[in-house]
Amino acid sequence: MKLFYSPASPFVRKVMIVALEHNVADSIEKLACAAGPIKRDMSIVAQNPLGQVPTAISDDGVALYDSRVICEYIDAAHGGSLFGSGAARWRNLVDQSVGDGILDAALLIRYENLARPAELKCVDWEIGQYGKINSALDLLEGRAAALADRMDIGTITIGSALGYLDFRFAEFDWRTAHPALAAWFAGFASHPSMVATFPVV
Repeated sequence: MKLFYSPASPFVRKVMIVALEHNVADSIEKLACAAGPIKRDMSIVAQNPLGQVPTAISDDGVALYDSRVICEYIDAAHGGSLFGSGAARWRNLVDQSVGDGILDAALLIRYENLARPAELKCVDWEIGQYGKINSALDLLEGRAAALADRMDIGTITIGSALGYLDFRFAEFDWRTAHPALAAWFAGFASHPSMVATFPVV
């Protein structure tokens, strides 16, 4: 598999964690790219009209995007253990959606501050995105005990989201109001696949 790759992308991180958990990360060829929120990398657009990372090319030449599709593709090829089946699968998928929702809101805040001129920024927009993040964190605080000892697409996505908050929003103190979630994340972040995929600029 080939993967258009950014070491700072939390969605790429999800893919690489899944690959590491299945011991296939070394078989993925990482393709250099310059994807961004404004200027698209046309080498990615040639495979994915959205021009986003992660975009993968399977060994038989099929373009795969986004992280949810790529993660499930890798997992399905290696037994499906990270997505699960039955009731566990739906739980894992819902947890993935919560984590992805945190990431979507965080990225919108980042792009608002990174790309929009100061005089055009919308404070209410940013407040609204933080509201989504805080609501999701409140939900996960109540579910923290149920996350323990799990390694699946749900916890991988939640871990990637919390890691992204630490990486890009260091001033955002999410831990004080969410001590149980913070305690879970402290343990989860020590998994070798999490350590190996720590985001870098």
